[in-house]
Amino acid sequence: MSTKPSAEQHETAAESRLVDLYEHPGHLLRRAQQISVSLFHDEIGGVITPVQYAILRMLSNHPGIDQVTLAGLVAIDTSTGATVCARLEEKGLLVREVIPHNRRQRALRITAAGESLLEELVPGLQRLRKRILAPLDEAEREQFMVLLDKLVHVNNAHSRAPLARLPSENDDAH
Repeated sequence: MSTKPSAEQHETAAESRLVDLYEHPGHLLRRAQQISVSLFHDEIGGVITPVQYAILRMLSNHPGIDQVTLAGLVAIDTSTGATVCARLEEKGLLVREVIPHNRRQRALRITAAGESLLEELVPGLQRLRKRILAPLDEAEREQFMVLLDKLVHVNNAHSRAPLARLPSENDDAH
């Protein structure tokens, strides 16, 4: 009789370890998000939030898109997107214009002040990336980013606000 554990016993042992909160991937991902946001505020200050940055960055790349499309591209729900866009408009960083052929939608454009802010944030964002990835060596950084990208994209459909892609980007989808 073998005392060596079977593959099934190994799998059961691995599953039972998940009762330890600090080995649960969801908990660690939540903690990583908390750390990322904290470091974002350290580097960027209180100028804008990470979601506001994502919206401005996306608008810089896709001027004139509507709020619903923008929310999908940033992977946030449409009501949050509308609220964040209203705040950014109050700050003079974007403008919302009624779309003539669909008066219920708004076309969005980043303002010159918004573009200027994005440019000013580049050094802080570079420091942020370095700080987040600092515990990893170069090979680990590359592997981590590949695996994180895979984790996010393969699980996209399970999100409450799935990432959407523009029709021209679907050919390059993961």
